[in-house]
Amino acid sequence: MSRMTMFVRRFVRRRLLTTLALGVVLALTAVLVPDAEVAEPRAELIATKWAKGLDVAKFTRKGGTIWVLAVGSDARPGQKVTRTRGDALHLIGFNPSSGYATDISIPRDSYVNIPGHGRDKINSALLYGGPKLMGRAVGNLVGVQPQYVFVTSFSGMSDMVIGVGGVDVDNPRAFSDPYVAPYGFKKGRIHISGPHSVDFARARKTLPGGDFDRSANQSRVIRAIHRKIVARQYDIGFKAKGVSLVMKKMHTTGLSGRDLYQLANAVAAINPGKVRTCVVPGGIGNAGAASVVFPNVGAARAMGKDARNDGRLNRGCRG
Repeated sequence: MSRMTMFVRRFVRRRLLTTLALGVVLALTAVLVPDAEVAEPRAELIATKWAKGLDVAKFTRKGGTIWVLAVGSDARPGQKVTRTRGDALHLIGFNPSSGYATDISIPRDSYVNIPGHGRDKINSALLYGGPKLMGRAVGNLVGVQPQYVFVTSFSGMSDMVIGVGGVDVDNPRAFSDPYVAPYGFKKGRIHISGPHSVDFARARKTLPGGDFDRSANQSRVIRAIHRKIVARQYDIGFKAKGVSLVMKKMHTTGLSGRDLYQLANAVAAINPGKVRTCVVPGGIGNAGAASVVFPNVGAARAMGKDARNDGRLNRGCRG
């Protein structure tokens, strides 16, 4: 192999790796936006105890699913992003060997047991014990524990979406929200950008399925941004600008540069056409005076089991 050929291959590989890593971070931060502005928009990627000793590169070669819990913090001004109520919960399992990935959305009002704190809404876990407890609570529900927890709060997300040129979302129904989107969204493929993309992911008041439909809309935005990132990956200056914006907002805990590189490399093996999305089903009820969701634990664990096995046959999930 000539030096020129090796250089070209390395250059292409670096470009793809950077693009896909950026795509995942942008996709996650784009929809995990809380219902209020925060004092200091930022994101944190935290390794849990299940990540200890995990050689992602070896894991990728041998096959297996890597799990990342993405949490949008509901922090208000002056509150710590990693110690407030969680919001927009997405447990994402991706299998670099098979090329499949599954985004399992958990309604934030799901009434579950939070280790050490009794039964409560699952989004309270972040308030009680930070990202690691949040990971345990979600892991117990789905039946798999995340190796990483990604927590974000992005008041500048509209600028991010503008930076990628907006996204095209397949909206299954026309809807509006008197609080965040009184102007409404049309049915069909719609182009949204800036604050409108954030509103699309936040709105739920008039959706027939409430928090279930809201979670599904968040996944639609994630997929739309991922498609846009892939489509624009070779645009001059696009990746550099995006990476700069994202890295200014993200902090890591318990991860080295090598860990981040390996994670990005694992993400690069995922085929965008093999991404599945699903929402944990359940029933609406009351716990005391609070309106809650009673999640279908059996369905949640079936989704986790399928995704763990490579995601090809996810029950209740869509391609």
